[in-house]
Amino acid sequence: MKHYLQVPRLLFVFSIILFSKSVFAQVTWPAITKQTKPWSRWWWEGSAVNQKDLTTLLQQYKAAGLGGMEITPIYGVRGYEDQFINYLSPKWVSMLSHTLQEGKRLDLGIDLANATGWPFGGPWVTEEDACKEMFFKTFELKTGESLSEAVVYKQEPLVRAEGRNKVDISQIKQPISANKNLQELALDQVRFEKMLPLQVLKAYSDNGQTINLTKEVDASGKLNWKAPAGNWKLYAIFQGWHGKMVERAAPGGEGNVIDHFSKTALNNYLAQFDKAFKGQNVNSIRAFFNDSYEVDDARGQANFTPLLFEEFKKRRGYDLRDELPALLSKENSDKSNRVICDFRTTISELLLENFTMPWHTWAKSKGALIRNQSHGSPANILDQYAAIDIPETEGNDVLRYKFATSAAHVTGKNLTSSESATWLNEHFLSSLGDVKTALDRYLIGGVNHVFYHGIAYSPPSAPWPGWLFYAAVHFTTANPQWNEFSALNEYIARCQSFLQSGKPDQDILQYYPIFDSFSTPGRDLLKHYDGMTEFRGSDFEANAQQMLQRGYSFDFISDRQIQNLQVENQQIKTGGLAYKTILLSAAHYIPLETMQKILDMAKSGATVVIYKNLPANVPGYGNLQQRENQLKELLLQLKFIQTENSSVKKASLGKGSFLMGDDLDQLLAYAKINRETLADHLQFTRRQYQNGKYYFIVNKGNQKAEGWFPLETQAAAIALFDPMFKKSGLAKIRKTKNGNAEVFLQLLPGESCILQTSVKAINGNKYAYWKPSGEAQPIKGTWTLSFTEGGPKLPAKAQLSNLGSWTDINGDDYKNFSGTGKYSITFPKPQTKAAAWQLDLGKVHESAKVFLNGKLIATVIGPNYQVIIPTAEMKATNLLEVSVSNLMANRIADMDRRKVNWKRFYNTNFPARLSVNANQEGIFDASKWLPKPSGLLGPVTLTPIIYTP
Repeated sequence: MKHYLQVPRLLFVFSIILFSKSVFAQVTWPAITKQTKPWSRWWWEGSAVNQKDLTTLLQQYKAAGLGGMEITPIYGVRGYEDQFINYLSPKWVSMLSHTLQEGKRLDLGIDLANATGWPFGGPWVTEEDACKEMFFKTFELKTGESLSEAVVYKQEPLVRAEGRNKVDISQIKQPISANKNLQELALDQVRFEKMLPLQVLKAYSDNGQTINLTKEVDASGKLNWKAPAGNWKLYAIFQGWHGKMVERAAPGGEGNVIDHFSKTALNNYLAQFDKAFKGQNVNSIRAFFNDSYEVDDARGQANFTPLLFEEFKKRRGYDLRDELPALLSKENSDKSNRVICDFRTTISELLLENFTMPWHTWAKSKGALIRNQSHGSPANILDQYAAIDIPETEGNDVLRYKFATSAAHVTGKNLTSSESATWLNEHFLSSLGDVKTALDRYLIGGVNHVFYHGIAYSPPSAPWPGWLFYAAVHFTTANPQWNEFSALNEYIARCQSFLQSGKPDQDILQYYPIFDSFSTPGRDLLKHYDGMTEFRGSDFEANAQQMLQRGYSFDFISDRQIQNLQVENQQIKTGGLAYKTILLSAAHYIPLETMQKILDMAKSGATVVIYKNLPANVPGYGNLQQRENQLKELLLQLKFIQTENSSVKKASLGKGSFLMGDDLDQLLAYAKINRETLADHLQFTRRQYQNGKYYFIVNKGNQKAEGWFPLETQAAAIALFDPMFKKSGLAKIRKTKNGNAEVFLQLLPGESCILQTSVKAINGNKYAYWKPSGEAQPIKGTWTLSFTEGGPKLPAKAQLSNLGSWTDINGDDYKNFSGTGKYSITFPKPQTKAAAWQLDLGKVHESAKVFLNGKLIATVIGPNYQVIIPTAEMKATNLLEVSVSNLMANRIADMDRRKVNWKRFYNTNFPARLSVNANQEGIFDASKWLPKPSGLLGPVTLTPIIYTP
């Protein structure tokens, strides 16, 4: 790659496409709408809201550049109990209606969580509809013996709570709703001591005989049966109560979590919303939301439902009660693994068909969409994500995001959302620059509908720092960086205006080998699927990681989704997209119907890539021998021969072929799948539109990236956009030997850009590349530092001959201050001739607005703090003002040292992310923190620049 002078910043860009049928008019940015703007989860603590403050806060959110809010009622704040509003009460619904009306007026979208806290549950969920757990006992008998022990199971009492007080089960009344202090108790899991109902008693002899003895057990648990000849083992299955309560519940929302595998339980749950909403105008709810499946982040597992055995027999073709020894065995045997696979498959299907799909139908009847975090489910999460309108992901791993984005792509859904910036750092230590870095990762991963996590409703009258949620980052008007929050939101809106346009542009469908995991023993009956957690060390993960790093574009696909694939002109089509191949990464198990479909696709012209080996077997136990034979017959159609590439074997089939080998790069090259070599230097995601491609690109490295970067596309023109500073223009491009385009880029570490390639000409200004034309010149003199807003007390004005953290100035007022300080200095216009000047602020803690001669030049949030100033903006004598907002940390630490009680929250009050920051009670405590650097540290320099052709 040819390198030019390393120049700091993407400069001009005048932006995207105005469509005039198939040609562009001028380079221009896409329209910004409420959907392209970032949204936020909105915690209604205690639902202690009122119409006046709701309106005030919504106006502030609108002004800050947010596009919508998701209402999630949550636990309350101490001292405001008289303002709590019970969830779904008429008063609560009236507050929702007011919010919806104000959302319409302000053009803010409103989503609503279908629960308080998470998961779905509440006081109206009865024991019959609550989540269940399977318990079992075994007994052994010999010929002629009778069982003296009663066939009974007493559920042991259990209580787990999140509150600050230790809770004893003797304090808890039945039902849960009968307890008057549920906010204080903060119950997470409750099991009362009780005798559990017997579901089945089955006897198994050592000669293979089985007898169902359930009806031989009387009401007292006595088994009226004498063992026939042989050695017998008896398995008794009991239905227990898992006991999971709604986590972080709001007032009126405390209670049992539903049985997610029961459609009846779901319908009864949703009926409470039908009742509450009857006669109310809630039609403008855009989407209902469900948080990640977190039923089993408790003791035990919700692994049973009353109709489990009937559903299993209907779906798997045999009776699970006949195979209880295999299901409950701790041995790693083939039969046991197959029965467990069938059990997990059945649970997966029940979650999809009895929860996700009917919930979607219910929301549709309300004119609303659904957003869902499917990760963490004991299920095939690709199918779960595919069944909803807006899949939502979270975390820090691009491969984790791909489960949500892939399902959206494969099923033709335009939006993938993210729960963003949940925990970046310890409380109060994350800057807007940190948040931008995290959000860029989501955008690279295919997310195009960001949700912050989140903003707590906090009445303007609440003392600083106001009401807060227990997870960082704290997006609140009390945060000094709220002054620059709109700059981050405008950046995301500009990025998402492109990433919500066009369609995904992926080449490869990677088969999700869920049955390899379903068939592998684990600690418990169920496994929970969250990104690659259950595939660590697998070839599936290794191939995905390699493709990500090497610049291949790919999506995951499930067995169910494969059935919907079509092949046209050697392309694999689904969801309005066309893929070039499907990849099987050394999968061991594959359903018969999946393999048949893949073979049929090859016959129609598809290229199928097999990494290492063909699948060896079918999953599950039912009708096994016949299915195994059928798979063998199918695979006999494939006659592999060595190609001229010694590492690749090929089997032609109809119009298509299978390629097999153990070098993924060579396999994909042979399949004519080209990678984006751009990925060797930069991270990117790619979309397509009528005339070309969109690229969102981020420099994640520690060095400036400047030079020619190849693209895997042809282009007559490329528009280049800087979404942070809204600058755009036509990029400098040239052709490579293969006819593709190379583009010239200048990106600082952490900087991003958007490319819009076109096979047709684009009218617009050229992008203004630049380079230094002289040495950096320090701005010398005395700076005046004055404090404009914040607390606990505005420090006195200071004169600074040398820049540094304002916490280094003598006096506690400076050390304890969180807010905004304005640095001012006058300087003469430099004598050096230059087209423009690069103003470099050096180190800044944390975000800043830059004014020159009273005019706002730019808002900078990091990680870089350089600004271009046209020479025309310079006067003979210039006034430079830099308003810097620091973290909340120093003021919080001062409050903790003075033992000011700001941690006044029920339930989770107030956990530290890192144990080093927790006091003896386990609560976050910043009293030992040293002052965090704050303000403009510099050095501040001006560098003359020239624009290059």
